[in-house]
Amino acid sequence: MDFNITILGSNSAAPAHGRNQTSQVVTWGSYTFLLDCGESTQHQLRKYKIKYFKINHIFISHLHGDHYLGLMGLIATYHLNNRKHPLHIFGPNGLDEIITIQLKYSGTILKFPLIFHPTLHSEKNKLLELGDLEVWSFPLKHRIPCTGFSFEEKTGRVRLNKELIIKNKPGIEAIRTLLRGQDVRDMTGRVLYPAKDYCEIKAPRKYAFCSDTIYDPELPQYIREMDILYHESTFMEAEKDRAKLTRHSTTKEAASIALASKAKNLLLGHYSVRYADLTPLLEEARETFPNSFLSEEGTTYRIK
Repeated sequence: MDFNITILGSNSAAPAHGRNQTSQVVTWGSYTFLLDCGESTQHQLRKYKIKYFKINHIFISHLHGDHYLGLMGLIATYHLNNRKHPLHIFGPNGLDEIITIQLKYSGTILKFPLIFHPTLHSEKNKLLELGDLEVWSFPLKHRIPCTGFSFEEKTGRVRLNKELIIKNKPGIEAIRTLLRGQDVRDMTGRVLYPAKDYCEIKAPRKYAFCSDTIYDPELPQYIREMDILYHESTFMEAEKDRAKLTRHSTTKEAASIALASKAKNLLLGHYSVRYADLTPLLEEARETFPNSFLSEEGTTYRIK
């Protein structure tokens, strides 16, 4: 089952240097989720050939414009294209009012159900459960109420040793037992096919999205051992005072959070318009956390 993150927008407050405001798509199996919805999101969905009609769940971190101003346009497009199935929007209080008043004064009665789910910014909260996937929100420290989101599998995956399966030909029921990570035994309890030989059990996969936040040493408790951690890195360390004033983070601070939370990989993003060349940001982050990478628009990052 695929678990992918595609970057649609990687810049902060304004578009610059060919980069757009924050938006990402997370796909898990047949599900497609949208994280934040900057102004260019519709264009980016089309540009990168993402099937946006498959999006049934949208998550908005906070009500600064660079994270949600594309949302009303996307809703309008769904309406014009005769969407019928429900669209669930998770976001802070006030977002439903913003959407409702625009619909009211444009005289629009949507052709599909729009369901709003308010998020809390005080603790980690489960928002959604779809099969083996759970989606959580957790508090971030910004100028206004803001939450991050994590996508976490509940159980690990089992991969069978195909060579042993072909060689020893266990029956269908035995294979089903092995796929549960369990030994196959005969009527006396003797192990016929040990799971440790026939199976590779992989840990549950996890992704966390930390949109806008000041450096917060309490944050790692919510995002332990992520396969990929996205953490805003608006400024370089030389602009640390500016970051603190605007309630944002530096590349070094993002790397420190990745290190403290034992993440496997760090994605940087939400770049200030002052940086045309992002290489120095990456180099600075890698001094603290070597597995740091730039989030680049149009690039898909896969969790295997």
